[in-house]
Parts: sequence; C-alpha cells; structure tokens
Amino acid sequence: MEKAPLPGDEEGRRMSEGQAEARLLEPDEGRGQEGGSADPTRPAWGSKLQYVLAQVGFSVGLGNVWRFPYLCHQNGGGAFLLLYVLLLGFIGVPLFFLELAAGQCVRQGSIGVWGRISPRLGGVGFSSCVVCFFVALYYNVIVAWSLFYLGSSFQDPLPWEQCPFHNNRTVKECARSSPTTYFWFRKALDITDSIDDLGHFNAVMSGCLLAAWAIVCLAMIKGIRSSSKVMYFSSVFPYVVLLCFLARGLLLDGASEGIVYMFYPRLQIWGEIQVWRQAATQVFFALGLGFGSVIAYSSYNPPNNNCHRDALVVSVINLLTSILASLVVFAMLGFRAKSITMDCVVRYVWVPLPALLVARCQRRRGVEGTGLAFIAFTEAMTLFPGSPFWSALFFLMLLNLGLSTMFGTMQGILTPLTDSFALLGRRRILLTVGSCVLGFALGLLFTQRSGNYFVTMFDDYSATLPLIVVAVFETVAVSWVYGADRFLDDIERMIRWRPPVLYKYLWRFVCLFAMLALLGASVLRMLFKRPTYTAWNQHMASETTLEYPGWALAFLCMFMLVALLPLPIAYLHAMLRSDADAHTVPPEQQELQGDGYLECDWAEPESISSSPQEQAGPCRAVFLPPGTDCYTRLPQHEDYEEEEDTAV
Repeated sequence: MEKAPLPGDEEGRRMSEGQAEARLLEPDEGRGQEGGSADPTRPAWGSKLQYVLAQVGFSVGLGNVWRFPYLCHQNGGGAFLLLYVLLLGFIGVPLFFLELAAGQCVRQGSIGVWGRISPRLGGVGFSSCVVCFFVALYYNVIVAWSLFYLGSSFQDPLPWEQCPFHNNRTVKECARSSPTTYFWFRKALDITDSIDDLGHFNAVMSGCLLAAWAIVCLAMIKGIRSSSKVMYFSSVFPYVVLLCFLARGLLLDGASEGIVYMFYPRLQIWGEIQVWRQAATQVFFALGLGFGSVIAYSSYNPPNNNCHRDALVVSVINLLTSILASLVVFAMLGFRAKSITMDCVVRYVWVPLPALLVARCQRRRGVEGTGLAFIAFTEAMTLFPGSPFWSALFFLMLLNLGLSTMFGTMQGILTPLTDSFALLGRRRILLTVGSCVLGFALGLLFTQRSGNYFVTMFDDYSATLPLIVVAVFETVAVSWVYGADRFLDDIERMIRWRPPVLYKYLWRFVCLFAMLALLGASVLRMLFKRPTYTAWNQHMASETTLEYPGWALAFLCMFMLVALLPLPIAYLHAMLRSDADAHTVPPEQQELQGDGYLECDWAEPESISSSPQEQAGPCRAVFLPPGTDCYTRLPQHEDYEEEEDTAV
C-alpha cells in the first residue's frame, strides 16, 4: 500500500513504503561529515540465514566451550544452570532485543544509534568501539594459540603426549606436572614466573598472531559481503565437531559420572552473591551485549525484519550451545578423571592406607579458562585412539569459534566508524587493513613470554567494567531518555505487531537494576580485594597466585579510563553545541529539531494541514513511519512553509 506524498519531497511524488522508510531513516540533511549519513546503497544480508549465522557466530564463542562449563563445575552444577537460564530470560533476552531493535531502527552502527537517540549519550557508541578494539587485541591472541596447537596436531604421537628428555633424563618441570601442562606453559607460551618479566617475545606465537590477523583482514576486507560467506563454515562447523565429540565421549568409561556431576543441583549456592555475579557476567558476555557488534549486524537488516523473533532464536541457540559444550566437557573430564585415578592407584598401590591413596590421587585441581582447553581437554584426547585426528578436529573448532567472534568484534568497530564518518566510509578497505595492522602491532604485548598474564588481566578487568557501564547507559537511553513506550511504538511500526508490555518494565527496572548491581559488585570486588592473577612457577612446576604489581594496576586503570572517556566528552560536546544552537535557533523551533519528521495520529491522509500548529492530532518525532500514518516535515527553515503548502 502506498503512502500519501511526503511534504518536502521535491517532486511531490508518491513513494513506496520501503522508500519512505529509507528516507525517514536518513539523518538530517546538512549534518556534515562527522554526523554521518545512512547510505541508500547500504549493504544488506544476502539471506536471513546469513544474518542468523553471523549473530550466532558472534555470540557463541570460546567462553561457551570453556568458561560456562567451568562455572557449572564450580558453582553447583545444575543449580548454576537454572540460575543462568533465569537471568538469561529476565536480563539477557530483553537487552539483546533492545540492541537488535535499536540497530534495525536507525540502520547505523553504535555511534549513530546512540547519538540519534540522545546526542548527550553519543559517547556510548564510541566507548563500545574502544572496548571492542581492546577485546580484539587479546581475543585474536587466543585464535593464534589455536593456530599453533592446530599445526602441532599433525604429528603422531602428539608432542604433548609424553615428557621430553634432556641428557637421557626426563625434564624435571614436566615430571613434576604433566606432559600437557608442560607443553602449554613451556613450549607454547614459554612463560615467565611473573608479569614483571617484560620484553622477551615469543617468535613462534608472534608469527601465529600475524597469521590470525591476516585471516581476519581478508575476511573483513569487503564488509559483510565477504565475512558473511565465511560464516557458513565458521558458524556451523563447531556444532558438527561438538556433536562428534559428544557421541565419542558418551562411549568413554567415566563419562556418565561426569555428566551426573554436571546436572546434580546444589541449590545452597544460590545464597552466595559471588555466584549471582558470575552468572550475570556470563549472560552478559555470552550474548555480546554492549560491544556494538549486535547493533552493527542488525543495522544491515530490512526495517520490517522480525527482530524480536531473532532475539529469542539466537538466545536459545546460545543457551543450547553452552549446554552441549558442557556435556562434551564433563564427559571428557569424567573420562580423564577416572583414567588418571586408575593410573594413580596402580602407581601408588604400595600406599598402606586407603585415605592416603585417595589424597595422593586427587591432588590435581580443576582448571579453568584456557587451561581447560589447552591442558585438560588435550590430555583427555591423548587417551583416544587416533588422537592426532581428534586433536586437529578440536583445535579447528576452537579456531572457527574464535574467528566468528572476531568477525563480529571487528564489525562492531568498522561499521560505526564508516557510518559516522563519510571519509572513512569511502576508504573502508584502507580502514580495515589499517585496523588489523594496528591490532597486530599492539597485540605483540600479548605474545611476549609474560603475555598470558596480560591476556588474563584484559579479560578479567579492562573489558568487563566498561562494557557494564555501556550497558547501563544503553538501558537508560532507551527506557528513560527516549522512553520505553516510544521505543515499543517504533518496534511496532517496524515488525507490524507490538511486543509485550513486559519489556517496558524489564528495561526500565529489572535490567537497569541488575546492571547497576553487577557494576557495584564488580567495583567493590576490585576495591576490597586486590586483583590477583595465576602465575606458573617453573621451579615448583605448579601454579601460584600473585598480586598484580602497582604499575600493572595503573596500566589497567588507564585502559578502563580510555574506554569510558568518550562518555563525558560527548556529553560536554552536546551541552556546548546545545548552548550554541540556543543563540542561533528561534525558541519556537528548538523543540522541533530531531529526526526531521513529526508523526501525526490522523485517520486519513487527506487531513494533512499546512503547518504543525494547525494539525488536530498530537505529533512527535519518531524513528520509523507507521503503516498508513502521515508525516510532515519539521519547519526548520523559513522557506519550509511555502514548500509544504505546494506539496500538500
């Protein structure tokens, strides 16, 4: 159905629904280069499947494989899983839906979206870009580690199956730990005893990092037109591997005990604040909230795409992936634990007391994070027949998981910049290459021998707090500044049906309170407990917990301040610009300057009058047009009244 001709259309011609929406989504004319503009030839997804795979590939990352299973193991198994599902439903899905809808409404990156909603909160988008860049720096190092292990998997036997020999004697560091632990800390990382030992670079890992950034650059060189093709493999292949490992793992001795341990609920942990904080943090990062990547991907959708259904589908897939990965991990760990225990019993059969035997055979602590993938899982795979095949399959899966998340992270950087700055939009290829070169150069910090400690520091602190702050401001911007009801109205115009009013209260109260509570808990944890890290002691051949030195904490605080600095700068800039406009724009026109159009609740298009003052219905600025409602151009210049009379 065609709309009535829009006043301000130079030829007074009728425009189709898609054309009218595209025109309304353009920023105000004459905004200038820095304001950005919505390109009418903006790239779009080739199909809905491409888009869903991209969102799933970004949200489902390495954390689903090693972080979520570890949290289940440490925090009550099935009880943590129930808590995670609860927080996902009441916090994760609403915030994910909010970002999807905002990106699809404005059809720009995070900078354009939040600057459009409220110029004073325009710094939210810039902060998202900065945090995305910080995350990309260390996340691609993990991709480099996966490349190194993938290359090392094409050997039989695997290089981490047995301890090496020196002068016909087993290396002490390996004998005191395990072959997989020794290979990870000494051969792969060649790690130092503390974060204070700087300046010694790992040449092999630096080469792997260069290869990782080269892959990312080639995949992103043409935007979503190139990266979306890669998604067909990088997003689907991990599920094939996980299913293969699950089928293989269920046949192993001890797998059932591991899975039972995973699902057995210990509900008493719900009384611990730390467990709630960890569950909320996992929900937050599992969906990629605050990065701007969700907004960037959604901005390439047509305005009538059902983003509410997308939010539910991607969230459910993410949850099921975490459960699937946990089943695989617990099955493997159950098999590993039973094998290690039986070998230990045979080795120490001479121990007279059963209690001493059990204590000696249960000395090994559980591992988390990278240790779960590069130590525990690799050790379990050495017990498989044909272990090189399974090892190559596993690390190829990790490589694809990491690359899919990297594509989304880089999209969260490139899309806002190219949308908001016309010069960068015309030089997108140069921007992509330059960003990857800069990322590699700065990423060398993480390939030095102490680089693993910096990866841990960035992962635990530099990204967490700024992203939570970004999410708080996003929620405030939509639910309080712009208005939750108005935002639901805009969504209704897009997808042609109104989401449940429950979202209004979730955004305004539940999500906002949860984000503030998570932010407060994280800040208090840093203030009352000095940040620590786990270091590898070469002489003791074991891990020790050390406190970060003062210079490292100063370095950490500097990065967090850099990430949050755009928020006050953008606010002050908007305030100064508002004061300047107050002296140049007549008072009666100041309230009408917004997106350039007013929505009017008229029954028939013929009831359009020549000026907003003569209209009978209430008018307000909106993002998108309703199906058959009418719009008038805001009288921002003196000659607009004459143009409106002619058009009507």
